[in-house]
Amino acid sequence: MPGRSSNSNSPRHPSFKAPRYIVIEGPIRVGKSTLARVLAEQLHARRVFDCEHNPFLGAFYDEAPGAAFKAQLYFLYERHRRLIETRPEDGPAPIVGDFLFEKDKIFAYLNLDNEELKLYEKYFDMLAPSVPAPDLTIYLQAKPDVLRKRVSKKGEPSEREISPEYLEAVANAYEHFFFRYSASNLLVVDTTEIDFVERNADLQELLRRLRQPVKGTQYFLPLGAPE
Repeated sequence: MPGRSSNSNSPRHPSFKAPRYIVIEGPIRVGKSTLARVLAEQLHARRVFDCEHNPFLGAFYDEAPGAAFKAQLYFLYERHRRLIETRPEDGPAPIVGDFLFEKDKIFAYLNLDNEELKLYEKYFDMLAPSVPAPDLTIYLQAKPDVLRKRVSKKGEPSEREISPEYLEAVANAYEHFFFRYSASNLLVVDTTEIDFVERNADLQELLRRLRQPVKGTQYFLPLGAPE
C-alpha cells in the first residue's frame, strides 16, 4: 500500500483521459452522495443517484416479517431502472453516480434468508448483464465507530433504528466486496481520519487526487486535518 499523500502539487498527466463514468461507493454516512454531488458539479456531469425513499424500509427496520425481501426487491428494481436510463454512450457529458448495481448483493446477503436469496439472485442475474460497468469506482471506507458517530450526527429518523452490530456488519461486508472487486479501476479512500463533508481542505485534497489517473486498484490515504 502506498504511503500517505503530501500537499505538494501532483505532476500533470498530459495523456490522461478522464473517466466518463465514475461511481462513488461505501457504507452509510461515509460521504458518497456528498462527494458525488461535488464531483458532478466540477465535471458538469450527468448524475445518477441511489434511491432514497424505499416504501418498505421502515417496516424492515421494525423487523416486520417479509419486509427485508420487499425492500431488497424494490432497491434492485429501482437501481436497475436508474442505471439503464442513464448510459455513458448516450451523450457527451460524463456520468457520476453514488452506487454500484453489484452492491445490491451486499445487503441481500446480509438481510435475506436462504430461500429469499435464491429468488433474489434469479432477478439479479437477469438484470445485471444490461448494466454498464463504470470506468472508475471510488470506494470510501471508514471504521464502524466513525460511521456510528456520523449516523448519530446526521440524525435521520429512519437511521435511528440501525444497530451498531448491523452497521459493523455492513462495513465489513463492503470491505469483503471491494477486496475482490475487479470490474473497473478502483480508488480506495480511507475517510476515517478526514471529513470532506465538514472540512473543505479534506475535500480539495481528494479532488486533487481525482485529477490523476487510477489504474487497477490504488489507495489514497489523505493527510487529514487536526481536530
